[in-house]
Amino acid sequence: MAKRADYSGGDARARLARSQGFAARSVYKLEEIDRRFKLLRPGAKVLDLGACPGSWSQYALKKVGPQGLVVAVDKKELDVALAGAVVLHADAFALEDALVLEATDGRAPPFDAVVSDMAPRTTGVPFSDHVRSVELCDRALELACRWLKPGGSFVCKVFQGEDEPGLRARIKERFGKVKALKPEGTRKQSVEHFLIGTNFRG
Repeated sequence: MAKRADYSGGDARARLARSQGFAARSVYKLEEIDRRFKLLRPGAKVLDLGACPGSWSQYALKKVGPQGLVVAVDKKELDVALAGAVVLHADAFALEDALVLEATDGRAPPFDAVVSDMAPRTTGVPFSDHVRSVELCDRALELACRWLKPGGSFVCKVFQGEDEPGLRARIKERFGKVKALKPEGTRKQSVEHFLIGTNFRG
């Protein structure tokens, strides 16, 4: 579930991210999602799954402020220091309540938002990559349903394919609204987009 910083080539968003101190251009995807759906607010508690290289957690820290909490989870080391965040070097499939409770000194769970930028290591076989992507989304959804506060929000990145409608239906079972978004910062050739669930029913 690790991703590396992308500053290659002449990409304007990559240059802007670097100038603003963010780990990767992917920060602008979360920024757009947040702007449209109002997911993050001061004092909120956020679980960031697949946090590497760290740009989503950097953005979340700015939005939740010193009274909030960001828990960043990835199997690999992040590219940036996240002052004020709780960083867990762990597999999302191995996360348990006790681990998170201990790491946060009992502050979480529950969370106000669970966001996942997790993606599989691509194989070049589109269907295989899609299926693995849906598996990661289902794991993120499982954790969200376990740890979100009522009214909370959920974001997951999915590769488009035939299993996506089923995933969307599973999210809809637990959230008041479900929307799909391909942020402006997504490369045109990419098959990825994001599913956003709001108003978690608990």
